[in-house]
Amino acid sequence: MIPRYSRPEMTQIWEPANKFRLWFLIEAHACDAQAELGVIPKDAAAAVWAGGDKPYTEDRIARIDAIERETKHDVIAFTTELADQVGEMSRFVHQGMTSSDVLDTCFNLQLTQAADLLLADMDRVLNALKTRAIEHKFTPTIGRSHGIHAEPVTFGLKLAKHYAEFARGKQRLERAREEIATCAISGAVGTFANIDPFVEEYVAGKLGLQPEPISTQVIPRDRHAAFFSALGVIASSMENVAVEVRHLQRTELREAEEFFSKGQKGSSAMPHKRNPVLSENLTGLARIVRSAVVPALENVALWHERDISHSSVERMIGPDATVTLDFALNRMAGMIENMVVYSDRMHANLESLGGLHNSQRILLALTQAGASREDAYRLVQKNAMESWHQGRPLQELAVEDADIRAYLSEDEVNALFDLDYHTKHVETIFKRVFG
Repeated sequence: MIPRYSRPEMTQIWEPANKFRLWFLIEAHACDAQAELGVIPKDAAAAVWAGGDKPYTEDRIARIDAIERETKHDVIAFTTELADQVGEMSRFVHQGMTSSDVLDTCFNLQLTQAADLLLADMDRVLNALKTRAIEHKFTPTIGRSHGIHAEPVTFGLKLAKHYAEFARGKQRLERAREEIATCAISGAVGTFANIDPFVEEYVAGKLGLQPEPISTQVIPRDRHAAFFSALGVIASSMENVAVEVRHLQRTELREAEEFFSKGQKGSSAMPHKRNPVLSENLTGLARIVRSAVVPALENVALWHERDISHSSVERMIGPDATVTLDFALNRMAGMIENMVVYSDRMHANLESLGGLHNSQRILLALTQAGASREDAYRLVQKNAMESWHQGRPLQELAVEDADIRAYLSEDEVNALFDLDYHTKHVETIFKRVFG
């Protein structure tokens, strides 16, 4: 995490103050459950809340860090500092629990908190895409395959495609959040030998989680692999938008561009430059988010009931992936909201090849009129290549071609160059996407 690509709402989730607060809640709720079972005195549970339920200030965090430097164990350092706050009754804290009960439950809580912010980010992105898609529902532009002119689409359809992709991404993230929201308070190797399963159920209920069905000594990491994979797919969808904007802003196209604010500078050397810096930045940030996916997958295979090979990985990818994606999604939403669209350039580029985008219409009309597909393709391609090299409109060449005119009248050929033909089902597609 670096401030340049971070938003405070997300970074706070990964700050020590929030982490230790969650650790405290896990321990304190567990004490309440133990007291309800009669394992520890009710006065002890009350003492834990009374002594420990206070903010984790810089002084408290520094004290925990100092203890950890000696003990080389973060949870023991935490419970030791908590004992300073609680006093004699602190001996009942952490009864029958193991460190992973605290660490794993907390990590899953942090991921659910992060997911809630990311889902809100996705809503902003979806709203931006929908708004601009509706605005440009019938703004014609050339569709491209392999970067080469194909057939007309609308700019609204381009944005609707991205909307549908992000809608799927949101659904995946919702499922990933549900899957990651589990709690493990099952003790060493997960057998509940020294702690009643009721404690896990109680803590899970208090924290909005579900009990992990079988946790060994750690929560199974396939859940985390699915979570970070969902983030990786969203990042790729984000890059998909960014790459489109980068291409459309190229000087040769100039069909759309990022908003260029007053006083903004594009180059230290060339004052005329208006570079797609936001979308290029998003492409780079997407790579960072995706870089968490493979380590998360590799964390699934742990030795026997547990090892800690996953721990160092998660301490890095948890904050880095969520903070980066949170920042990037908000940057992308702003980019879409403020994107400048040049419909006149879209139309000019669409018509720049003299109607070649209607080649399939002529091909199909010839087959309908009796020509074999092979002959029809040969006739259309011959005229299309001549149009390409000479710069003459395909419509003129097709009308002049006696072989084509043997099947189609001049009026029939001219009718094949109606732009509205290509957009007649836009409403149908929009209803499928937006309902």
